Amino acid sequence: MRIKYATKRRINGIIFILPWLIGFIFFFVIPIINTIIYSFNTVSVKETGGMGLEPSGFANYINLFKLEVTTKNEQILRLLIEENQKILVNVPLIVIFSLFLALIINAKFKGRAIVRVIFFLPIILGLDIVSTLLFSNPLDGLDVASAELAKATSVFQDSSISDLLLKHAGLPVEVAMFIQEALQNISMIISKSGVQVLIFLAGLQSISPSLYEVARIEGATEYETFWKVTIPATANITFFVSIYTLIDMFLNSPITEEIYNFAFLKSKIGVGSALSVIFVLNEIVFLFLISLFLKKVIKLDYGKY
Repeated sequence: MRIKYATKRRINGIIFILPWLIGFIFFFVIPIINTIIYSFNTVSVKETGGMGLEPSGFANYINLFKLEVTTKNEQILRLLIEENQKILVNVPLIVIFSLFLALIINAKFKGRAIVRVIFFLPIILGLDIVSTLLFSNPLDGLDVASAELAKATSVFQDSSISDLLLKHAGLPVEVAMFIQEALQNISMIISKSGVQVLIFLAGLQSISPSLYEVARIEGATEYETFWKVTIPATANITFFVSIYTLIDMFLNSPITEEIYNFAFLKSKIGVGSALSVIFVLNEIVFLFLISLFLKKVIKLDYGKY
């Protein structure tokens, strides 16, 4: 019996995700269901053991937005809005920056192997150490005069960036603010781009060289080749990198810390569960928007793959 090639690929895909699927069913389904149940109840611990549930409807969700977070003097709703704004700005920046670095590393030049080793060495050693070095205060240990001089001569000062982009470059305020925020977060973008660059590099190396040869024969420029060959060929990689970046930012969000604080430190398990549900729904909305955007912009065809 012959099996179509597309069917074989689907079977291989199912086999590939089967270990994760089994683990999800056995270890995550029940906690997810319990979290949803707890979010609609006032949860207490019985003296005899076990959980005591008293139905409260949507009270936990209503009270959630009246409470303040433990790390800042602001409400949960404000924290959610700030995190969503960061994600809307940082996810596209990290994806584009990762693709840009992957294109540079994938280029043919002398010493390419050494450059790759130097670039990926922080990933091998562990990003926690490198992130600590990146985000540590470079002014620690300096005297007051030296510290003030370093601050005054910093190229990434708010005033310097604003003057350069608005007055000299003549850019609109919205564009200038976007570039300014990107420059201020450059250390974070670099530290969060390691795995994404590896994924993009693997995707670029999987593109058939014959596609680029045909483009050159047809007289396509490097710019046209990039948009007509490279971008469509890495559409699935871009989708995967976008999802990975989004999930990584959600996992490192301060909201996860607040979920722990409500559920375990403040003994408000129902409120913590409600925040978990809202957090997951917020993530699902972002996943849907990314999928819709990539499908419209780079013509990502889910049925084909």
